[in-house]
Amino acid sequence: MNEEPIVLAQIGCGYWGPNLLRNFSALSNCRVKYLVDTSAERRAFVERSFSTIKAIADLETVWQDSEVDGVVIVTPAGSHFELARKALQSGKHVFVEKPLATKVAEVDALGVLASERRLIVMAGHTFLYNNAVRYVKGLIDRGELGDIRYIYSQRLNLGRIRSDIDALWNFAPHDVSIIQYWLGDPEPVKISRQSMAYVQPGIDDVVFLNITYPNKVMANIHVSWLDPQKVRKMIVVGSEKMIIYDDVAEDKITVFDKGIDRKAVLGENMDFDKVPPLQFAYRSGDILLPKVDFIEPLRVEAEHFIDCVRTGAKPLTDIAHARGVIAILEQCKSQL
Repeated sequence: MNEEPIVLAQIGCGYWGPNLLRNFSALSNCRVKYLVDTSAERRAFVERSFSTIKAIADLETVWQDSEVDGVVIVTPAGSHFELARKALQSGKHVFVEKPLATKVAEVDALGVLASERRLIVMAGHTFLYNNAVRYVKGLIDRGELGDIRYIYSQRLNLGRIRSDIDALWNFAPHDVSIIQYWLGDPEPVKISRQSMAYVQPGIDDVVFLNITYPNKVMANIHVSWLDPQKVRKMIVVGSEKMIIYDDVAEDKITVFDKGIDRKAVLGENMDFDKVPPLQFAYRSGDILLPKVDFIEPLRVEAEHFIDCVRTGAKPLTDIAHARGVIAILEQCKSQL
């Protein structure tokens, strides 16, 4: 593509839509031409707040406009697949807010369309564009934590309750995406779910998700919109070091040089041959609060999508990554 601005249309401007619209509109190498929303109130909001954007109700205008290079989809999860498919069929690159779809078969169908038409499909797993999450990824990849033993996360709040999806599909895509990213997108060995609906029949308000990965790595994800406090915390326990990533704390990352090691017992082979009794060494070293520069992840994400559209590069949160996340969530759904 030439150096003309990438032209976008955004579909949806509800709860999350204004954040993406603001970031894409702020990019010098991008122009948002249309905002499509069926709500007259939301269209009026866009007309007041973004005077250069045409707020319309008709999707067909977007599909038929050859000037539009890409479509940003920020609608309820159940509509993502059909809208993304139509956009690809119309020759548009696609950015879809998480989750990309609700079934692996849908993700695969989008992958086929994108490959055939040489178009970009990118899922909005925003936390992978967060510098704190990337910092932890670097520590893991460099082996500074040793062997990863387990990860657990809590994404809790009082509200915002949804009626179209449950707490798992609303919150857990973030945690599953982060864990998959940190571990290198492995295939889980076992997945189990325990959940309960209290407020609305059939829509779980609290979910405990357990994932077992190869090499004895475990992950536990706790999500709820019925909790008294806002928690966005993940803990990674390695054989050498441990990390707390707290997204609502001032210091996002805390690295603990802590652990427990087995002591060698003097015996015939000078090794661990004298069992029992086992002996252990408890390590309690430094605590590090690294400085991690904050750049709004949505801005980084938006820039990345535009760059991929312009260059044809593979997005970090591409079809393959999105598929891994959806596969885990879909398998949980099958257990209900």
